[in-house]
Amino acid sequence: MLLAMASVVITGATGGIGSALVRLFTERGDDVVAVSRPSAALEALCEETKAVGAPLDLLRPTSLPPALADLPVVDGLVHAAGTSEVLSVEDTSYELWQETMAVNVTGPAELTRGLLPALRAGQGRVVFVNAVAGLHAVPRWAAYAGSKAALTELADSLRLEESVNGVRVTSIYPGGIATEMLRKVRAGFGSEFDRARLVSPESFAVVVASLFDMPPDVDVHEIALKPPPVVR
Repeated sequence: MLLAMASVVITGATGGIGSALVRLFTERGDDVVAVSRPSAALEALCEETKAVGAPLDLLRPTSLPPALADLPVVDGLVHAAGTSEVLSVEDTSYELWQETMAVNVTGPAELTRGLLPALRAGQGRVVFVNAVAGLHAVPRWAAYAGSKAALTELADSLRLEESVNGVRVTSIYPGGIATEMLRKVRAGFGSEFDRARLVSPESFAVVVASLFDMPPDVDVHEIALKPPPVVR
């Protein structure tokens, strides 16, 4: 079991998934570093949960903020930050491709690279919040699906490279989490957003936390997560 007062870094901390993760891990008694763009929302979350804020823009993660750079040991790194726009290839600009890849792939890669010494010291776990869209093409969602496919390759490569150092890597592929980002995506596709048919961010956070309670002889590479079917 993950010991109390472990160091857990969570990106996208002010989003629906990220904030649920910050709240759950702090309730467990862990030391949480909440990573997000500088904002009043980040300050409020840290005041509420007593997490340590680490303002960082994943578009330009050129250097680690002190709250991250000074960590000698990291037991967990959860990448929950993400961006998603519903647009055809024809309508997706070069700038949007760059932003989507930066926030969803290259930013997490750079942050992970910067924290590798601390992750190795703690034989920590890296969790990438991916998406079902990362497993297949989706019309009008090429930038997002492409970035998530690249995130799969990043996670798989990291796992192969760092297993010798005791670092474990898990990709989670949720099929629908009840967040405001998904509400926006569903609106872009003209489809329904029904919380009763989606996994709550709080339930998703429980699944993530369970990975850190796995015994040392168990390694979970991938999790496919979907809401249960509707019973009529």
